[in-house]
Amino acid sequence: MAGEPTGGQRKPSDFPAAFAIGIVVVLILLGALLLVTRVTQSHGPAPIGKLPFGPDEQTYAQRVHFQPGQMSQSSNLLNQEFTYVGGTVSNDGTRSLKSLDVVLEFRDPFNQVVLRDPQRVIGPESQPLNAGKSRDFQLTLGAHLPVEWNRQYPVIRITGLVVE
Repeated sequence: MAGEPTGGQRKPSDFPAAFAIGIVVVLILLGALLLVTRVTQSHGPAPIGKLPFGPDEQTYAQRVHFQPGQMSQSSNLLNQEFTYVGGTVSNDGTRSLKSLDVVLEFRDPFNQVVLRDPQRVIGPESQPLNAGKSRDFQLTLGAHLPVEWNRQYPVIRITGLVVE
């Protein structure tokens, strides 16, 4: 019969359907990869742009205090591990904090620093921390914790701030 495929031949309509399905699958995979890379990039270190930390900022930094919270770990679809450090920051001064940069110092059993990770606790996307107020924070580490780490909560040091 004239309209039936013979042996290993395909109908002309089979190829475009399979091709379209293949393109859809590739687009879905590319979209998932784009989403995963955006999520992992948002968990990186503090934004570039150093905050001031002159004599006035250093004096005011003595009025900013941190209460340790919890630490946790999780992994994403690419099997990358992330460590989260949570706690509470208090502004015991008389001015509002508009921006606050810190460095998290992780130490080994001999109290030597094995990792310094810069982070922005308060940034332009968040509300200022008013005088006399406290706020919970959660930071995502941009680096993998070394094996030598003593499993203790990190030391938090202020490296820059902007006050109103």
